[in-house]
Amino acid sequence: MTAAAPTTDNVLPPRVDTGKAPGTGGSVLSRAVRYALLIIFAMFVLIPLYVLLVTSFKDSADVTADKAWVLPTSLTTDGWRSAIDVLAPPLGRSLIMATIAAALSSILGSLNGFVFAKWQFPFATTVFTLFLFGMFIPYQAVMIPLQGMLIQLQQQPGMDWFDGIWKLIAVHTIFGIPICTLIFRNYYATAVPTEILEAAKIDGAGMLRTFRSIVLPVSAPAFVVTMIWQFTSAWNDFLFALFLTNRNTGPVTYALNELAGGQNPDYPSIMAGVLVASLPTLLVYILLGRYFIGGLMSGSVK
Repeated sequence: MTAAAPTTDNVLPPRVDTGKAPGTGGSVLSRAVRYALLIIFAMFVLIPLYVLLVTSFKDSADVTADKAWVLPTSLTTDGWRSAIDVLAPPLGRSLIMATIAAALSSILGSLNGFVFAKWQFPFATTVFTLFLFGMFIPYQAVMIPLQGMLIQLQQQPGMDWFDGIWKLIAVHTIFGIPICTLIFRNYYATAVPTEILEAAKIDGAGMLRTFRSIVLPVSAPAFVVTMIWQFTSAWNDFLFALFLTNRNTGPVTYALNELAGGQNPDYPSIMAGVLVASLPTLLVYILLGRYFIGGLMSGSVK
């Protein structure tokens, strides 16, 4: 018997040594162009931050249009002290409002998402479409009737406390339910196996017991996404604050608008106030940004 001739189907061609590490293809010139473009884009993004920071440490008399880029001749923190004095109470109100609204809309969205993803009922697709329709309603279209409804609700007996940030909590919770429902529905549809829920149903667990014992413990990635999203949306809102609150009960965005108004604006205080007001959301994305991206990707594939 003669031995079979060796086949070359699975034989890899010899590796050619190019003197470059794997994954570092491309010429030096192309890499230099990419880095140069990234630096230019970063400069465009950071230039407003530079102007804010530099101006906040200047004296009011040192702020002119032709010296916006110039470093301060003498550092002063008067602008920061003035901004913090004005914004400290509204900052606390905004923190309470954004945290509670984000938590409530996330909890309600998780319940809705679980029902739409794993429980079949008549007209489920139609109801889910109506939920999503709430994402596309512009705030301006409902502002006048919403304000009238909330005023009537506040005039009911025992509802005197329903004012200021409590109105904003209710509004942001309601307007946040559609996007939270969509995020949780997509997450549960792929990340939670139906077989586990069927096994729990066979064991006698009802809908709420199944959600509490099986679904909720694995929902952390989706909660991170919705909490960050809703916290940022509620914190940065100005339109609802303008219509539903006043300078004594409003959030930090309302107070920041008051700080920037007037005939003689104090630019160092305004710039410092902008930095102070944007610091919480900036810290949220710096500390939790990677969890936000990971939560968005969780459940995207089985």
